[in-house]
Amino acid sequence: MNLYHLRYFVTLAHLEHYTKAAEILTITQPSLSHAISSLEKELGVKLFEKDGRNIVLTKCGQTFLTDIEQSLDTLDSSVKRLRLAGRGEGRIDIGMLRTLSDTVPKYVKDFLDIHPSKNIQFYFHTSTNLTSDIIRDLKDRRYDIAFCSRMENEPSIDFVPVDRQELVLIVPKGHPLADHDTIDLRETLPYPQICFSHHSGLRPVIDKLFEQCGGTPKADYFLEEEQAIAGLVSAGLGIAVVPRMSILHYMPVKMIEITEPAWERVIYMAILKNVYQAPVVQNLKAYIIENTNLRT
Repeated sequence: MNLYHLRYFVTLAHLEHYTKAAEILTITQPSLSHAISSLEKELGVKLFEKDGRNIVLTKCGQTFLTDIEQSLDTLDSSVKRLRLAGRGEGRIDIGMLRTLSDTVPKYVKDFLDIHPSKNIQFYFHTSTNLTSDIIRDLKDRRYDIAFCSRMENEPSIDFVPVDRQELVLIVPKGHPLADHDTIDLRETLPYPQICFSHHSGLRPVIDKLFEQCGGTPKADYFLEEEQAIAGLVSAGLGIAVVPRMSILHYMPVKMIEITEPAWERVIYMAILKNVYQAPVVQNLKAYIIENTNLRT
């Protein structure tokens, strides 16, 4: 089925006049008549019938028009998106850990600042600290780029270090530990704590740190979201170990540096190897690699 013939059909269906339609399409009337006849022959039904000097759609033609217009709209929209991508514009899907709400948006903002005239849209997909989920979705092509921890035995993925993340202790204002600027986690064991749930990727990390201290914190509350945990801390319901986040500066909590046990997580940009990436994705990848403070 000829795509041009379908567009001819749509124009003729709206004008209901061969001469006028041929003029709009800049083709001869016999050429238009031949195109419609070929289309009707291929479909095995009449699409138009005479109505005096004009023509009108048959019932089959009306149904066909609705479907073809929807199909052409979808096709035209897809072509437009791909042309944008070819010009270094378009959509980028980013998967990331929720704790990276400071790092990743900064890269995106700086990238957009140097491309003010480009039509670029970013779609962010966050995960509750589970790098394995992010890597799975990256492999399934749900994301163009992901920001997460490094995983071993992933030969199909490039991991580029882009940032470091540290854990801090947060306590409510007026808490007995609030006068500390640094702390050993052993000093926190006597106090009720708010912990990450077992669904969080940070839970085993923090549990291991407390194991090194030789104790287990007493916890009455378990949440997945670090900001929700900070909210409970600010309400005076306990203390917590969370990633350092800029939002903590605007909450009624005290951030305390953890000196023992020492811990630091490197954040990586994960990209599938040996797959085609649209120019806009390649440009973002190159920008981040060039501007990161970390190097392999």
